[in-house]
Amino acid sequence: MSDEYFARIVDEESLANHFERELGAVEEYEVHHHQEGHSNETLFVEWGDRDLVVRRPPPGEVADTAHDVLREYRVMDALQDTAVRVPPTVLACEDHSVLGCDFYVMERVAGDVLREDEPDRFATPDHRRRIGEELVDGLCEIHAVDYEDVGLGEFGHPEGFTERQVERWSEQLTWAFDVTTDEREVPELYDVMEWLTENVPDAPTHTLVQGDYKLDNVMFAPGTPPEIVAVFDWELSTLGNPLVDLGWMLSYWWDEGDPDPPAATDSLNSTFMTREGYPTRRELVERYEQQTGIAYENDRFYRALAVYKLAGLGEMFFRRYLEDNADDPLYPKMESGVPELADRAVRIIEGEEPL
Repeated sequence: MSDEYFARIVDEESLANHFERELGAVEEYEVHHHQEGHSNETLFVEWGDRDLVVRRPPPGEVADTAHDVLREYRVMDALQDTAVRVPPTVLACEDHSVLGCDFYVMERVAGDVLREDEPDRFATPDHRRRIGEELVDGLCEIHAVDYEDVGLGEFGHPEGFTERQVERWSEQLTWAFDVTTDEREVPELYDVMEWLTENVPDAPTHTLVQGDYKLDNVMFAPGTPPEIVAVFDWELSTLGNPLVDLGWMLSYWWDEGDPDPPAATDSLNSTFMTREGYPTRRELVERYEQQTGIAYENDRFYRALAVYKLAGLGEMFFRRYLEDNADDPLYPKMESGVPELADRAVRIIEGEEPL
């Protein structure tokens, strides 16, 4: 990461002054850029003996609601006393004189995020199965929240949520296309857009929806057996159809015999869960249905929607790269990555990548 980009996302002196006002003075202070994510920016801050995390949107123009960090803070703060495993929240800031944007702060949690591979301590069939079970259980805990009881009754408009998902991500794509089509076009996405619009299913129920629930957005505690200690990335959370969450999670879970992930987006898709012991997608669905009592129907729609949304994110990344508003090596790869995702969405719709 360049020093210039680091300076764009954090004014260290300004942040220190704000922390001193809110948290008290300390002698030790360091800021590091955590570059594993690809959406909002994450900063690790050592503030005295406290390890903190700052979340802020990327610099430059962004699509509406795509990087709403205060929304992320609000839902995590509301879930502090529930069964949902969220990091402890510290503070939120709407004063743009500090970092030039909204941001929030949470406690840093210790553990492992399973992004590219499994930790050695989990490399047994029993632990692998438990990883999948924990992943499903964490989602069930979110969908079981009484959102009225925790103060999130006005957090979204669940009626018509699924239709709005298609509309919203089509708008995000259109926003990105305003710039990216000068480089290349992705006509398949218009076919996917049309199919999704015409095949929106009825929601079985309405719940709190996490919006980005997948294996590398949860953290597993040190030690064994595998246990999730934190769920991250709540910026897209709302109230709506829980099967949209489930379809998103399944779209990142590879089964043995599946086609290889798109080459340009291989950093977004690990395939280690094809090893012996990991549950299949169908087994994950069965555990979800047993725990929630919600039947997972219309799989092609929900997984195609998930890949369509990922394509939308990729196209927004590509626009930000073209406008010089990002310093992420993934973003230029979206020139070919988004067309590959479009092809995958078409394969799911046509039944070529079954559950």
